Amino acid sequence: MTVSQALIEFLAHQWTVDGDIRERTIPGVFGIFGHGNVAGIGQALKQFNVEQPDLMPYYQARNEQAMVHQSVGYARMHRRRGTYASAASVGPGAANLLTGAALATTNRLPALLLPSDTFATRVADPVLQQLEQPWDIGLTVNDAFRPLSKFFDRVQRPEQLYSIALAAMRVLTDPVETGAVTIALPEDVQAEALDVPVEFLQDREWHVRRPLPERAALARAVAAIRGAKRPLIVAGGGVIYSGAEPQLRELVEATGIPVGTSQAGGGALDWDHPQNLGGVGATGTLAANRLAAEADVVIGIGTRYSDFTTASRTAFQNPDVVFVNINVASFDAYKHGSQLPVVADAREALVELAAALAGHTVSNEYAERIAREKEAWDRMVDDAFAPSGLSLPGQPEIIGAVQGSSDAKDVIVQAAGSLPGDLHKLWRVRDPLGYHVEYAFSCMGYEIAGGLGAKRGLLADGDDRDVIVMVGDGSYLMLNTELVTAVAEGIKLIVVLIQNHGYASIGHLSETVGSERFGTWYREYDADARNFQGDAVLPVDLAMNARSYGLDVVEIEPSPTAIDDLKRAMAAAKASDRSTFIHINSDPLVYAPDGAGWWDVPVPEVSTLDSTQRAREEYLEQQAAQRPLLG
Repeated sequence: MTVSQALIEFLAHQWTVDGDIRERTIPGVFGIFGHGNVAGIGQALKQFNVEQPDLMPYYQARNEQAMVHQSVGYARMHRRRGTYASAASVGPGAANLLTGAALATTNRLPALLLPSDTFATRVADPVLQQLEQPWDIGLTVNDAFRPLSKFFDRVQRPEQLYSIALAAMRVLTDPVETGAVTIALPEDVQAEALDVPVEFLQDREWHVRRPLPERAALARAVAAIRGAKRPLIVAGGGVIYSGAEPQLRELVEATGIPVGTSQAGGGALDWDHPQNLGGVGATGTLAANRLAAEADVVIGIGTRYSDFTTASRTAFQNPDVVFVNINVASFDAYKHGSQLPVVADAREALVELAAALAGHTVSNEYAERIAREKEAWDRMVDDAFAPSGLSLPGQPEIIGAVQGSSDAKDVIVQAAGSLPGDLHKLWRVRDPLGYHVEYAFSCMGYEIAGGLGAKRGLLADGDDRDVIVMVGDGSYLMLNTELVTAVAEGIKLIVVLIQNHGYASIGHLSETVGSERFGTWYREYDADARNFQGDAVLPVDLAMNARSYGLDVVEIEPSPTAIDDLKRAMAAAKASDRSTFIHINSDPLVYAPDGAGWWDVPVPEVSTLDSTQRAREEYLEQQAAQRPLLG
C-alpha cells in the first residue's frame, strides 16, 4: 500500500469507547486537493470510494479553515468521542488550517489535521508554494503547527507511519491532552509504497479515561464545602464532555448549592432549574455574579477559568475565597493557586462528592437568597425579550424571538462578537447539547462551519433536531462559504443573520476604552476625513449573497412588525427540510441587561482624547477590584 492508503485504512478502523458507547473516532475526511495531496490522500480516498465506499467517506469543503471548524462542531456534539480528519495541500492550503488548529486546541476539542508537506527527498526544491528560509532549509509551513497542536509529527519515511499514527490516536482520544493533532505528510512520501502489517489495519479501540478522585483530595474538598456558608459551583465544558449533567443535577438538588456556567458549560443544567443562576463572569448574569462576589468556596467543575469566567479576576471578591477545582487535567485543577485540586473526571468526581456530602445542605437564608436573585434575573430577561415595536429591534429582542420559536432540543451555535455575551446571559438552554458557543478562541467565521459540523454530529446519531446559527454581518463576511457545502449535501441549517452594518461587539468595547467606535462601522471611505466613520452605509446585500448559494432566504424589512415577521420566518424555517437564511436588521446600540461583569482591556495611560482620558479613569477604578485569587 502507499502511505496514504495505509493511513486512510488505519483511520477507518479506529474506535472510541466510552463506557457502553462505541463509535468511530474518525467517521470521515474533509479534503481540498492540490498538487501536494491529489496523488496521495486524494488517490487513497478515491480508491476506497470505488472499492469500499463505506470504509472512509470523503466530504468536500470550500475552505480549509472551515474543515477544522466542522470537525470541532462535530466533536462537541459527540462529547469529544469523535472528530473528522482534514486533508490540505502544500503551502497556502496547509496554512489555512492554522486558525482551525488553534481553535481546536484552545477549546480542548479533538481535530485531526493532515496537511501536505514539501518533498522529503528535496528532489524538486523549491517546489511550488514551498516556504524557504535560508537559515533553516528544512523548515516548512507545517512547522507553524507545532505551537498550535497537542501533537505534531512529520512522516519523513514510510516506516514512521505506524508509530506516528498510533501516537496521534492516543492524543486525540485523551481527555487531558486532546486538541489539534497534526500529521504532516510530504507529498512524495504520501505516494510511496510499503508493506503494511495486517495488525496495523485491524480494528483498534481507544477507551476514554475516567479517573477517580483520590480519597485524600476528595476528603479535603468535602471538608471545605461542608464548612462553606456561601458555596458556588462553576460548571464548565468538562461537565458536558463527561456526560455529567445528571450527576450535577443530583448534587445541587441534594445540597442546594447554586451553579453558574461558563460558555462551554452551557447546558450543564437546564435554565429553569432552581439552582441555575446562568452564566458567570464578564458576560454573566447579575444573579450569578452577585453570588460569585460573595462566595467563600468556589467549586470549579471542568472549567479552565478563562478571563471571561473570572471577569478578569474580579468576579470572586470574598477575601477568604477558597477554590475547589475538579478537573481531569492537573493544569486546570491547580489554577488560582488552589490548595484543593481534585484531579478526576467530572462525572466520577460528582458521584463521589454527592455521596460524601449526603445530608449536607446550604442554609435556609442562603437558599432564599438564591431564589430571589434567580427570580429577579429571570424577570429582567423577560423584560429584555418583551416586544418593543421598534423598526430596528435590538439584539436581545431578536434573541428572545428566536428562543421562543425554537424547540427545547434545538442547538444554538455562535462564536464571536456581541452575540456570545448576550446569549450567555439570555439564551435559556433546555438540553445538554443545546448550547454551543465557541468562546475559547472566539473565532469570527466559526459559526456557519461549526454549525454544519454540529448538524453532522447530530445526524450521525440519528438526531434530526434543528441547528440554529446566529451570526452578525461581521462574522458572516469572514467565512460564509460552507453554506455551499450545506446545500451540496442537503444538510439543513437555520441561519439568522443580524445586520448592524459593522462590528457591534468591538464597537461597544471601543466606546468603553475611549476610541468612540473608530474603525468598527461598515461605511464607505471618507477621503477627506480619511476614515470610515461617515453616514454612507455600504450597499452590500448579504441576503442576495446567501440566495446565490442556493439557500431559501427570508428578508425581514425594518418595521414595527419586524419581530413578528422573524417569528413567522422561524416557523417556516423549522417546517422546511432545506437550509434557510433569515436576514434581519438591528440597532446595535440596544444592549442586553447588565450582568455586572468586567473584562480587562487596557486603556492608554496617556492620550490627547478626552474620551480616552475618561475611559482610563474608569479602567483604573475597575482594575482596583482585581485579585490574585490565591485560594
